[in-house]
Amino acid sequence: MPMIETINLTKRYGDLVALDSLNLTINQGDCFGFIGPNGAGKTTTIKILATLLKPSSGQAMIDGLTVGYQNRQIRPLIGYVPDFMGAYQDMVVTEYLQFFAACYNIVGQERQRVVGDVLELTDLTDKSDAEVNALSRGMQQRLSVARVLLHDPKVLLMDEPASGLDPRARIEMRELLKELKRMGKTIIISSHILPELAEMCNVVGIIERGQLLFAGTVQEALRRAKVGHVVHVAVTARAQEAAEVLAKVPGVARVTITEGAGPAVNGAAGVGGGSGGGGGSPLVVVSLDPGARVDVSDIPNILINRGFRLTQFSEEDVNLETAFMRLTKGMVQ
Repeated sequence: MPMIETINLTKRYGDLVALDSLNLTINQGDCFGFIGPNGAGKTTTIKILATLLKPSSGQAMIDGLTVGYQNRQIRPLIGYVPDFMGAYQDMVVTEYLQFFAACYNIVGQERQRVVGDVLELTDLTDKSDAEVNALSRGMQQRLSVARVLLHDPKVLLMDEPASGLDPRARIEMRELLKELKRMGKTIIISSHILPELAEMCNVVGIIERGQLLFAGTVQEALRRAKVGHVVHVAVTARAQEAAEVLAKVPGVARVTITEGAGPAVNGAAGVGGGSGGGGGSPLVVVSLDPGARVDVSDIPNILINRGFRLTQFSEEDVNLETAFMRLTKGMVQ
């Protein structure tokens, strides 16, 4: 049984459809990266799963329990981390955690033990007597995670947990999330920091204008986004001529030069010019048609046989950012 499942999940605000028939399955132990532009429906989805919003239609289920009908049974199973935390004035870290532990009916020595454990897990033990409002943004985010771990939930719903964090705090948050994944938690993370999602998550979903465009493994997203090969070639001299040679190769869709500007070659092939200068060898970027018969490894041989000397040859990687840009259209609500 999936840990999280949505069936035609829809949320409307008047004429605005914030979430449009979302069908999503997340298995136990998955770390699911939820990707999409602002206004795409990520936060709406997470708030529905957190039992904070009612769907207009469709179903959302957590561990087989239906959101909206079995909320009392669902809430002990989940931990919700919003993008910004709130706290009472003058409350220190230990008091903050003690308060929420009491809300979950954790009492006596068990409460003391649990608070100590989550402080240690989130590396906040030395801040136990600090005022919450005096903590840095990164430490407040870690405290938010500590709070939702008090009752040992099965599912963590995290809305932009790295938003506004400096590089060190982001690294610390990333390592904490990796540890939670190793503990077997099922995690949903929405984020705009795509390289970190690719490192942390085993599955991702791409959403735009309330519609799910893709859901699957990171590797599947990269394969879908990879339309043809793109290779980078640097030659010691005559970059423009090398570009013209490659533009005539069957299966080559486009050739550009990264430095300078020049005439297009073969019309649609569109070779940009510039023989380079200052900044090292100009880079010739070759895009192949999907299914092109020419092998990527043939390109250096073609140039070498024409008397060119290569200083660089590499195939362009497709990462999660590339996949996101190719699979979305940049539309918002």
